[in-house]
Amino acid sequence: MDKKIYTALGMVLLLASSFDARVANAQALKSQVALTDLSAFAAPPKNWEIDGSVHADLEKPNTFALTKGGGILVNTVDEKNPGHDLYLNLQHGDIDLEMDYIMAKGANSGIYLQGRYEIQLLDSWGTINPKSSDNGGIYERWDDSKPDGMKGYEGHAPRQNASRAPGLWQHIRISFQAPKFDDKGVKIANAKVLYVWLNGVLIQENVELSGPTRGAYDAKESALGPLRLQGDHGAVAFKNISYTNFNKLHPTLSDLKYTVYKGNFAKEPDYKTLKPQAQGVTPMLTSNEVKLANEFLLKYTGIIHINEAGEYAFKLSVPGGKGALRINGAPAVTAPGFRGSGTVQLPAGDLPFEIFYIKNVDWAKAALGLTVSGPGVREYLLSDGNVSSNDAVDPILINATENVILRSFSDLPGGIRVTHGIGVGSTEQLHYTYDADKGMIVQIWRGGFLDATPMWHERGDGSSKPAGSVQYFGKPAPGIAKLATADAAWPADTNGTNYKPKGYTLDADGRPTFKYTLYGAAVSDASTVIPGGQGLHREVNISAPVAGLTMRLAQGSKIEMLKDGFYSVDDQYYIRLDEGTIDKPMVRISGAMQELIIPVKQKLTYSIIF
Repeated sequence: MDKKIYTALGMVLLLASSFDARVANAQALKSQVALTDLSAFAAPPKNWEIDGSVHADLEKPNTFALTKGGGILVNTVDEKNPGHDLYLNLQHGDIDLEMDYIMAKGANSGIYLQGRYEIQLLDSWGTINPKSSDNGGIYERWDDSKPDGMKGYEGHAPRQNASRAPGLWQHIRISFQAPKFDDKGVKIANAKVLYVWLNGVLIQENVELSGPTRGAYDAKESALGPLRLQGDHGAVAFKNISYTNFNKLHPTLSDLKYTVYKGNFAKEPDYKTLKPQAQGVTPMLTSNEVKLANEFLLKYTGIIHINEAGEYAFKLSVPGGKGALRINGAPAVTAPGFRGSGTVQLPAGDLPFEIFYIKNVDWAKAALGLTVSGPGVREYLLSDGNVSSNDAVDPILINATENVILRSFSDLPGGIRVTHGIGVGSTEQLHYTYDADKGMIVQIWRGGFLDATPMWHERGDGSSKPAGSVQYFGKPAPGIAKLATADAAWPADTNGTNYKPKGYTLDADGRPTFKYTLYGAAVSDASTVIPGGQGLHREVNISAPVAGLTMRLAQGSKIEMLKDGFYSVDDQYYIRLDEGTIDKPMVRISGAMQELIIPVKQKLTYSIIF
């Protein structure tokens, strides 16, 4: 294939932000790696096993506590057993890969795409400025012939450190484009990491790889290669491994004919009544054939070749107007304004199609765009690369170059809006939102501070959102409540508590102490970042004891005590009771959830670690 086609493939990544993502690659078949045994792997070394649960110790390097069962792939190493890499029974080219993983303290591993290009996995907890050798980095290439200090080159650090603590599950999504070769075996396009998402944060995007990274199983590149998990540098575990192979030929367009009509059209007209302003044939679906800036209709007809029958997803971009795509005379996409998407079941073969594009908004640039995805076909750009969303906005980001506070609305999962949210940012890249209406920390995150685009772009809606990897703490509810009995339901709001917010004061470093009254007692609530941004230390003081006061430290589907005063919540974060805590916490059932609660008299200190 022509090298220009592969260059155009890079435009698909730009198109993705301009369309409804729900249909992106919706028809590609995802395969799940069964982890009931090791049969999915080629000659698995003895350091790999299948287990039912895994926990790490924050104090002990390369140590896991395991229980028998299935569903988790575990690599265990020690001084006597240095470990070996694991290869899946999978040769892949273009692939999307997704999995959860846990690192032990100090552990080092990696995902080798085609056995040659490493996405680094590392215990990078507490690292402020990550390098290419940190978690989520694309490892450097290596040349022993170069001078010391220059042997490593072309590594790509993650955009930010979105890593979690040892023993907590992390989620990674990788999209990889294999190198391309002509019919003589000559490489015509380098491999690319189209994206890496770590714990909900985009950390790598459209990175071209000129060759294998250090540690590749060989130096020769090819269209196919094995998927490999590194197992010789530390204890690591994986689950929910799935992948989508893109190994089918994409649809192609041919016999393209265009017609341009001048006019301000509200809808598709009766073409028989119109006189074309221009018409002709073109090798590429494009809006560049139109010489009018606005108030025109562009119509295309042609043939789309479908290599394999199945369900295909199309995305149509028609900036500044509206349009539609029809295949075999049936609707495939309707774009009532600027863009649209749709799916359609198609037989194999040559099928007639037509597209119309009405443009009548003068500030938008004409840029017809069309992508397709389907069975074994990654989203592919069928038009030229002259595509613009026309409403893309440069994000308005607030960086925590010093301890900083921003008052805004905060939107949580489930359509919940916190109207009295206060974002607190730190220079150690660990931030949180405090709900001043409930006296509760509602979310904590690592990485960038706040994206204030929703609040400040144009008229805005008053909200901001975290710019890093977020841990939510459930539906907002009072942080402290007065329970009549140990099994009384936790209140949903502060009604009947005489709750009154009293604002906050700042210490010498600009860190807030939130103040409110509750049941007549004055409460001060101060949180400080644990060194290295490893979590949040919280101290709550109450001016006078109130009988029955209880604090809810956490809620989740699974709360486990790992050791005295140390709890895991859904394997997503830890709660640690700090020194001086006298009262004992309790894990109790509340509907379908569990709650970690503790009596509070005059002072309580604990830490949220993630």
